Amino acid sequence: MGESILKDKSFLFALHIISVYKELCNRQEYVMSKQMLRSGTSIGANIAEAERGQSSSDFTAKMYISLKEANETNYWIRLLKASSYLDNEEANTLLNECDELIRMLVATTKKTAPRVF
Repeated sequence: MGESILKDKSFLFALHIISVYKELCNRQEYVMSKQMLRSGTSIGANIAEAERGQSSSDFTAKMYISLKEANETNYWIRLLKASSYLDNEEANTLLNECDELIRMLVATTKKTAPRVF
């Protein structure tokens, strides 16, 4: 799986997150949705930054940051769902997209992380 697929999926995910954030703001929810917005858009930003990394270690570090941001985004989506700000259908769609990014990032970091024996 190429990096451009990951970059494209993270960009589309960020657009989805922005759309959901706008809707949540219309319903007067600002705190959790802002956290979701920050972490959800940060995934792709770090992937883009990794693309121009100064070294393979820099690339791997940025990919790990993206993975951490994806995990955080997953948390905020679950919390918004559990607190009934997001309905099940919307939350599950976001969670599926986020989980796909997490799987792709795990695969990428496993390939690029230095092996320690």
